[in-house]
Amino acid sequence: MSSKGSKMQNSSKRKDSESAEKSDAQKSKKPKLASSKSDKKHHTIQNQKPREQHGKPKFGKPKSFGDNDKFVNLSAKERRIQAKEEAAARKKRRKPHYTLEQELTSLWEKMRRRDIAKEDRSKLISEAIQKMKGKIPEIASSSVSSRVLQTCVKYCSQAEKEAVFKELHTRFVNLAFDRYAVHLLTKMLDGASKQQRAVCISSLRGHVARLLRHMSGSIVVEHAYQLGNAAQKQELLGELYSTELQLFKGLTSTTEKGVVDIIAKLGLQKGAVIRHMTAVIQPILEKGIADHSIIHKLLIEYLTIADKASAAIVIQQLTGTLLTRMVHTRDGSRVAMLCIKHGSAKDRKMIIKKMKDHVRKMASDQFGSMVLACIFTIVDDTKLVTKMFVRELMEKATLRDLVMDKNGRKPLLQLLHPNSSRYLSHDDLASLDLSVPSLCSMDDSETPSQTKDSDGGESGEEAKDEQEDMVTENTDIEENIRVAGSKKDPLLRRQELLVNSGLAEILIDVCVENAEEFIKSNVGKEVMYEVAVGGSDGILCPSLSEKLCELYKAITSVAAKPKPEKSEKNSEHILEDFQSSRTIRRLVLDCPAFASILYKEALSGKCRLWAQGHCSKILSAYVETQDLQVREMAKEELQVLVDEGALKISETKKTE
Repeated sequence: MSSKGSKMQNSSKRKDSESAEKSDAQKSKKPKLASSKSDKKHHTIQNQKPREQHGKPKFGKPKSFGDNDKFVNLSAKERRIQAKEEAAARKKRRKPHYTLEQELTSLWEKMRRRDIAKEDRSKLISEAIQKMKGKIPEIASSSVSSRVLQTCVKYCSQAEKEAVFKELHTRFVNLAFDRYAVHLLTKMLDGASKQQRAVCISSLRGHVARLLRHMSGSIVVEHAYQLGNAAQKQELLGELYSTELQLFKGLTSTTEKGVVDIIAKLGLQKGAVIRHMTAVIQPILEKGIADHSIIHKLLIEYLTIADKASAAIVIQQLTGTLLTRMVHTRDGSRVAMLCIKHGSAKDRKMIIKKMKDHVRKMASDQFGSMVLACIFTIVDDTKLVTKMFVRELMEKATLRDLVMDKNGRKPLLQLLHPNSSRYLSHDDLASLDLSVPSLCSMDDSETPSQTKDSDGGESGEEAKDEQEDMVTENTDIEENIRVAGSKKDPLLRRQELLVNSGLAEILIDVCVENAEEFIKSNVGKEVMYEVAVGGSDGILCPSLSEKLCELYKAITSVAAKPKPEKSEKNSEHILEDFQSSRTIRRLVLDCPAFASILYKEALSGKCRLWAQGHCSKILSAYVETQDLQVREMAKEELQVLVDEGALKISETKKTE
């Protein structure tokens, strides 16, 4: 019994010792990295450190606690440095010229400074070009290296420019498609010699249409077109006209002014030319590339030969935002005028609405101002034009700036005195008179059957069938086309835009407030004269005669000021100023009401004092005027000066 009890006691002691050893072993072991979901959740809630978790790999072997401690112990600055080093290592593996770009960047930061000496900049540029030698075409597409190359091309010597040019001219077309290299190419064209520029332009041969369809490539073609001479421009445009001109060089010369002359000289088929130009133009317009002058020239030439349906399609495509981006060039403004002339009422309304936010900028632009003048001349919906355009120009500050601007005054003068060769150049008048031949009423009277029979082609019956097919296909388009011009009476349209809108009244107030400045200005005097005489056909006189009297008195009050002394050079009297004296003379001859007020309040009893210099032209106008009352009013005082020889009049007037 005792032996059994001792055995049981020993076994219990053994079990107790084993359990104790197990508990000690569990305490001494490190915590496992992988735990149950409940333990993980509990652990993340207790010790949540999101910033320490950042940077751990998503997959792969987890870090040990020793490495984790090192990562956690890094400061924020050290972590940033480590991240930069890792990013630089990745870029170095990805970019073959990363180290070179870093060196060029450090040089560029020094050479592009404005306060650097020329010798120091030349040394830095030479060093940069030496580093890039043999690698320029490869690094020209980089955003960093392209900027360095632009600065080098701008300031480097001629020998260094030639070295850069030799490496780039063979890759000119390929680089033109790159969004960073395009700026380098335009800079290179600016600083290139005539021979180098000719090589660059000739390298574009065969690729002009493809480049114009690309956002970056079109910039290079436009820049080359702007810098090229007449022959080079014709060469670039020729590819867009016909396949023959794209394949064979030297078929055209500068004597051919347009595509019509080229067709006549080379005997090209008009239909083939239209199809080729359509295939070139459509993708360009679909991509919205409409800012370049070469495209505007292409559109003008296309509209001169296009048939009715093709011209209608192009006009509809241009109606909208594209047209507002074209009015800054000569040909672009002409395209806009053609769209306004031949567009439907719906098209015109859309064009005017899209241009509303650009009215002031257009009014001050050389060619945009003529588009406004065209709208004032053609569009019958005067309520829409008044709402969108006229009200934008009715602020006094805006009107003052327009009157004193050589371009801004054109829309105002077109309302006051339409189509005057005194205020509009021959080119401006030609732009207003342009039209699309296929959309004019004269061309509509001639049927296609008559044309084909006269050419000896298809018979009249076959042509009639073709005509019916064309009409059925393009019914929707041709319904929107209208003949150039408008139905409303021009005088009534001017009355509604100028007088009924309130523009004329505000314009007179601006002229009263700035009478001396306007009448002395070579630009502002024309608007001042037209307002004072009441405009063409006396459009202002019936309803605004009282306002015009205020303007006459404002001019007279300035003219009635005492004659300044010779020592006062800056303050020249308006009767002695060259510009103002000529304008006042015209007003005396053409506006009897102004002549009477001026004589009574400023010149009566003082004619001998003003009988010399530029003012003598004004006094002689009182003798030469056709108005009998004005002439009799000043005759008594002026005849004495004429008899004495103090006042001279023209020989033609003496004979009369």
